[in-house]
Amino acid sequence: MKSRFLLPVLLAITSVSAQNFTRRDSLQGGLRPERTSFDVQRYDLNIRLDPDKKYISGYNNITFKVVENTKRIQLDLFENMNVDSIIHNNRKLPYKRDNDAVFITFPQNLEKGDEQQLRFYYSGNPKVARNAPWDGGFVFRKDNSGKHWIGVAVQGTGASLWYPVKDHQTDEPDKGASIKVAVPDGLMNVSNGRLTGKEKLKGGYTRWDWEVKNPINNYTITLNVADYAHIHDTHNGLDIDYYVLKYNEAKARKHFEEVKPMLDCFESKFGKYPFYEDGYKLVETPYLGMEHQSAVAYGNNYKKGYMGYDMTMTGIGMLFDYITIHESGHEWFGNSITSKDIADMWIHEGFTTYSETVYVECRYGYEKAMQYITGQRASVMNAKPVIGIFGVNKEGSQDMYYKGALMLNTLRHVINDDAKWWAIILKYAETYKKQVIDTETVIAFFNRESGLNLTPVFNQYLRYRNIPTLQVRMNGNSFEYRWKTDVAGFAMPVEVSAGGKNIRLNATNNWQKAGVATDNPKGVEVVRTKYYVNTEVL
Repeated sequence: MKSRFLLPVLLAITSVSAQNFTRRDSLQGGLRPERTSFDVQRYDLNIRLDPDKKYISGYNNITFKVVENTKRIQLDLFENMNVDSIIHNNRKLPYKRDNDAVFITFPQNLEKGDEQQLRFYYSGNPKVARNAPWDGGFVFRKDNSGKHWIGVAVQGTGASLWYPVKDHQTDEPDKGASIKVAVPDGLMNVSNGRLTGKEKLKGGYTRWDWEVKNPINNYTITLNVADYAHIHDTHNGLDIDYYVLKYNEAKARKHFEEVKPMLDCFESKFGKYPFYEDGYKLVETPYLGMEHQSAVAYGNNYKKGYMGYDMTMTGIGMLFDYITIHESGHEWFGNSITSKDIADMWIHEGFTTYSETVYVECRYGYEKAMQYITGQRASVMNAKPVIGIFGVNKEGSQDMYYKGALMLNTLRHVINDDAKWWAIILKYAETYKKQVIDTETVIAFFNRESGLNLTPVFNQYLRYRNIPTLQVRMNGNSFEYRWKTDVAGFAMPVEVSAGGKNIRLNATNNWQKAGVATDNPKGVEVVRTKYYVNTEVL
């Protein structure tokens, strides 16, 4: 989740036809030898956070494997943060800063296959978000008791906003991470994974130590600081933990009752929760929400819907807490299955938005699920492609959410076999579990498993702003039909209502005559709950 709901702003910028990218964009979004020559194995973050001064100091131990011989690597840290020193084998390494990139030079060649570690000391006042989670950065607030309440959300902006890291989605630490954060006594820090201990330090600080066993996205590594109450539960062998503001404990116990049926639903459709070793947590945050792996940020104020509002305008969105369901869906799609480049973020957001419909179907049935997802149509703008620009840290259209989900619902009904559809979705989630993939991988998988050539369908929905339009015209006492698309050779079956009955048309870009009588082409209507397409009568 990032900027799905800034519709007025998005509408204002859709008229911009071109964008100039800077060197900073290329340094953050691109892959060059200084990045591809090494593979991160582990991050061990150890910092102190001063809430009054909004100041971080500490270090990150970065363990990496050398993939290609090199003397120079690129790490990243926002340029407003200080690089205090970089230590390797007890020696300070020289470095050069270029925007947010930090190019580090070693005294001798690092040999392919070697495992190395450096310690990156840093400090500074990290960027404060103007409107998290849509604008990346820290949130420093006080709770109703006047105690510090702090969180951070950096999706799209970059994890290097607050700690030194290889800030690209292609490289997750294969052996996990540890996050140790010291905060003033009386406060607690909650990060990803499991709490392994705490240590009282000098100067009125306590350090809270967390350990992540799984690979983890850079942007989902997090900290949450408050005077938390801890609620522990289990479900089918999975540890479930809630960290909430103390005065919200009773409310949280009741409100989070939907978590267990949600987990049952998602595990039945997407496979076992991907991060059993790290547990599942919801952590109350001073911003709306974010899919922080095994420590999902929750800030929906214990309301149903999205801040008490149903974005689909169907009433069904008020049956559940949007933030709990959507952000938890990301544990499968985004945290487990990750896109190589944020230009392909539909792989995160399209599937996760679809998981909302899956949840509705699990709890309330197919008809309500179709009603819910059809209600999302009104929020799609179709102003620019879903897929963004590669290599410059540039997402595509925010249609990646709703349009991505509606495309998947369309594919379900193109396949027209629910047993096969759910088997494909389950196999997809399990095949690419804890992997980093791209759009081409997704398309190849769905082609293979469905036995259909879905490449033109994916391309039309993802690479062009327009959706397929079914054109209809009269021909004698019947009608003719074809697809109008940007993609050549487009073929997709579609179910329509015509002549008082539903029929399935195997439509292509070529005109075909329907085998049903009708005297009014305007009476030919696509079944809107099953397909996200337009209809045009000629």
